[in-house]
Amino acid sequence: MARMNRPAPVEVCYKNMRFLITHNPTNATLSTFLEDLKKYGATTVVRVCEVTYDKTPLEKDGITVMIVEDWLNLLKTKFCEDPGCCVAVHCVAGLGRAPVLVALALIESGMKYEDAIQFIRQKRRGAINSKQLTYLEKYRPKQRLRFKDPHNHKNKCCIM
Repeated sequence: MARMNRPAPVEVCYKNMRFLITHNPTNATLSTFLEDLKKYGATTVVRVCEVTYDKTPLEKDGITVMIVEDWLNLLKTKFCEDPGCCVAVHCVAGLGRAPVLVALALIESGMKYEDAIQFIRQKRRGAINSKQLTYLEKYRPKQRLRFKDPHNHKNKCCIM
């Protein structure tokens, strides 16, 4: 099977939030994926695609693997409990669903949608297609990710 050329993981930081956007690993690339998670201090991985790897090795290293269910409530809990932690997000290539989720978080924290898209695309070239762009343009935030104490930044990363 031919190997896909996928972009390297990128970190997106805004206010007291840190995200790691990456592509999905396979069992063959899991050790490199685990190294990336450790490099960014990630403790949680959120899958936004079909299962492509065995999560057991990650869990043995203390990393929680979950599927995305309630993204904004999850972030609110994570960033309130551990301000400045990093949340990594992966879909298949790390160019569509994962960047959209990060954009939603940025918009919910007060950023304009155009700025959120530009902010992400500066680090993740090719992210967010036209259909996703239209969705973000029409999205109406409820300011669910406004935090009171953004001063306590810890160097921990939560991968989603």
